[in-house]
Amino acid sequence: MSSTTNKNRREMLTKTPIPKLILTMSVPTIISMLVTAIYNTADTFFVGKISTQATAAVGIVFTVMALIQATGFFCGHGSGNFLSRMLGAGKHKEADEMASTGFAIAIIIGVIIAIVGNMYIKELSYMIGATDTTLEDTQNYMRIILIGAPFMIGQFVINNQLRFQGSAMYAMVGLMCGAVMNMGLDPLLIFVFGLGVRGAAIATVAGQITSFFVLLLGSMRGENIRLNIKNVHINGYYIKEIINGGAPSLFRQGMAAIATLLLNKAAGGLGGDAAIAGMSITTRVMMMMMSALIGFGQGYQPVCSFNYGAGLTKRVREGFFFCVKYATIFLLVVGGVCFIFAPHVIGLFRNDADVIAVGTVALRCQAATLPFAGWIVISNMMLQSIGKGVKASITSSARNGIFFIPLILILPRVMGITGVEITQACADVLSLLLSVPMAVSELKKFKD
Repeated sequence: MSSTTNKNRREMLTKTPIPKLILTMSVPTIISMLVTAIYNTADTFFVGKISTQATAAVGIVFTVMALIQATGFFCGHGSGNFLSRMLGAGKHKEADEMASTGFAIAIIIGVIIAIVGNMYIKELSYMIGATDTTLEDTQNYMRIILIGAPFMIGQFVINNQLRFQGSAMYAMVGLMCGAVMNMGLDPLLIFVFGLGVRGAAIATVAGQITSFFVLLLGSMRGENIRLNIKNVHINGYYIKEIINGGAPSLFRQGMAAIATLLLNKAAGGLGGDAAIAGMSITTRVMMMMMSALIGFGQGYQPVCSFNYGAGLTKRVREGFFFCVKYATIFLLVVGGVCFIFAPHVIGLFRNDADVIAVGTVALRCQAATLPFAGWIVISNMMLQSIGKGVKASITSSARNGIFFIPLILILPRVMGITGVEITQACADVLSLLLSVPMAVSELKKFKD
């Protein structure tokens, strides 16, 4: 990477006015995250035309997909945070080595997941909540998803590394190509070729493979760090930095997977396949809303980490409050729309009265507390980007772990299916109360 391009990147990230810079960086990431959420939701939409059992099966396998994504974000955010700080500090050798090392570790983990997961496919299916009526669809869908694990993890790593280098546009194009592939193949494979849930899984994996190679090509263009096997150094130093920067993402995504597993089990035990389907649809709809927020926050992350590395903490704080303000306004609007039109939203996916009944209550409860996510998510991303791994890990695991897991184990026993429907909303309130002092304690240290 030439000194001229390094200077240009530094000028952009340290001199551009914060509102303009964050909007420039976040628009591509918002689009990327929305596209990812849409093509994740596409399977649920098209499979919903098959049967309630098929819809439930896709929701059940989402636990495994969330774990695979968690691994990708772990390696991607861990390596991306570090290389961005190194670029900000002018240490380009370390940045180059971390990029290749993080990618290599991700691919190795992906191959292990694919092999071990398929060896124990039946046991894994029951473990994540499959019933006798959904077992076949669950196995058929998950077997193919697991084969694509190395590509899914790899694409998330390259995507995040590109973002942290300030190349959000390349990251966006890579994900969009995969999304178009997935959404185009879904109806073709499911209905025209009659492959059912297998077709949905093939379409998903095909989209991930497409994104993987497009992103790989993107990493070879412009000012971006080139991945090179000669730069792979799997040693204690880089592994420690990946863990420090990536652990919050692993906790956040990993807890989401565990939460989904417990949610499916609780819903299935109280309301059968229809309840699992209703909660699964609600989860996917809320995931779309949250994806826009996460994309906005991801646009802030490279600004945060680079400027923190350069000692410009005033810009870090300014960016934080800018993001919280506009994220909250956005979430108030979309939360209101989801609350009002909840039955219609759930009905788009599965026209089943029992599914709609469960999904409507759950969606309205989660929409009511959705605006709290602005502070929760941006706080977590700020803490993660400045290297505060412990605080970031606590805030990232609060919403889907620290609070959600005890609540999903307690509330359904006390309140029945209503307990399942309100668990996430209750967890959101408690997460806000936790994240406020965590973020404020660091913001106070930044210079005026």
